[in-house]
Amino acid sequence: MKKLGLIAGTSWHSTIVYYRLLNEMATDKLGPMSNPPMILYSQNIDIMRRGDHNEIRSEYLRIAKLLEDDGADGIVICANAPHLVYDHVQPQIDIPILHIADATAKKALSGRWPRLGLPGTKPVMGMEFLKERLRDKHGLEVLLPPEKHREQVHHYIAKELTSGIFSGEARAFYSERMKEFKEAGADAIILGCTELPIMFGPEDFDLPLLDTTRLHAEMAMDFIFS
Repeated sequence: MKKLGLIAGTSWHSTIVYYRLLNEMATDKLGPMSNPPMILYSQNIDIMRRGDHNEIRSEYLRIAKLLEDDGADGIVICANAPHLVYDHVQPQIDIPILHIADATAKKALSGRWPRLGLPGTKPVMGMEFLKERLRDKHGLEVLLPPEKHREQVHHYIAKELTSGIFSGEARAFYSERMKEFKEAGADAIILGCTELPIMFGPEDFDLPLLDTTRLHAEMAMDFIFS
C-alpha cells in the first residue's frame, strides 16, 4: 500500500468524514484486521478565514514538504477551497497531489453529465482553480448560482457548516439553489464544499449530487492500491 498524507482541518467536521471513508474503503479491500497508513496534518481553519492567498499557499507548501519528508507517497487536501494552492505547491514537491476536481470530473464523465452546478465558498465560485480544471482538462461546463445569491451561498458555509451547524434554514436555502441549477439546465450538481454532503445525500434531490468528499476518498483509495 502507498502511504497518504492528508492536509485536513478545514473543517474538522468533514475531515472526520474523510478519515472514516478512507478507513472503511480500505477495510473493504483488506478485511477488518487492517487499515491504510496515513499521515494527517490538521490545518487551522483560521488561515482560510483570513483569506490571504499568499499566506495560504506558503503554509500549504510547508505542510506538503513535511508530509513528503515523512514518507507520504501522495497528498490529499481534504477540502475544495484549499485546492487554490495546487498550481503553486505541486511543482515544488515530488509526490502527487490528488486533485478533487479530477475525482469529481471522473464521476461526471462516467454519468454523462456535462453541465454541472457549483455552489461553494467565494474562492470556489469566484476563482478559476476548480472551474478551469473542470472545463479545460475535462471539457465540462460549470454553472454558478445567480450573482444575487452567491454571498449567502458562501455565508452559510463559512459561518455555519464549517462550525458544525446544519440548520433547516441553510438546508432550505441550498435546496432552492439546486432547483435553480435544474431550471438552468444542469445535469448534476457538485457539492462544492466538503460539508455540503453532510447536509445532503443522493436521495435529497432529483438531479445527481456529486459528493466531492466521497469521490475524493475513492480517488485516494485507487491511488493507495495502485
